[in-house]
Amino acid sequence: MSLFWIVIRQLAEIEAMTDLLQAMSKKVITREEWEKKLNDVKIRKEDMNKLVMNFLVTEGYVEAAEKFRMESGTEPDIDLATITDRMAVKKAVQCGNVEDAIEKVNDLNPEILDTNPQLFFHLQQQRLIELIRNGKVEEALEFAQEELAPRGEENQSFLEELERTVALLAFEDVSNCPVGELLDMSQRLKTASEVNAAILTSQSHEKDPKLPSLLKMLIWAQNQLDKKAAYPRINDLSTAKLEDPSV
Repeated sequence: MSLFWIVIRQLAEIEAMTDLLQAMSKKVITREEWEKKLNDVKIRKEDMNKLVMNFLVTEGYVEAAEKFRMESGTEPDIDLATITDRMAVKKAVQCGNVEDAIEKVNDLNPEILDTNPQLFFHLQQQRLIELIRNGKVEEALEFAQEELAPRGEENQSFLEELERTVALLAFEDVSNCPVGELLDMSQRLKTASEVNAAILTSQSHEKDPKLPSLLKMLIWAQNQLDKKAAYPRINDLSTAKLEDPSV
């Protein structure tokens, strides 16, 4: 049985058992009882396929999404060609090519940056970070003064972020800089993720895949049921293997 089926059935059964056990003292549910109840939960294959497609589309796995569409007959809710464009933007930011990323975003939909000043500021901030990373001090100062400072005057949080970024120039050894994490790959990934979410939103698509939320819900539901019963639970989400209750 696939991970998706097991998680969905486990979640549905936990919800049902939580209601059942609300007024009861903590009891032990055997594997046989639990698996029987899991098998009684009916999940439509079409719904599972939509969940898989949602994950592939949101995360940008265009080739996998196209193959899954052909094999399952599940149609994505956006044009798969747009995934390639979106991933090109994301890759550009991750590689530090922020100007190229901004150009690609505007080619996709100019309104994305026009209507999202925070995103545009963060992209410009990332441009400043890349200039500092490459040792272009004078260009970085000029860019900060001309492009970012005016926005900082209008928004206090932008000003604070700008000050943190410019502080990088005060340290020869950024490893000892209190804001040195701005030069980490994680900062690029953070900005790339923000751009990715904005593009998805502009395409009327969820900015986050549903599957991770479903797994978080499973963990929460198991924790709730733990208070009322001992039952076969999933401890390792990567395998979705049921482990017998400890009594």
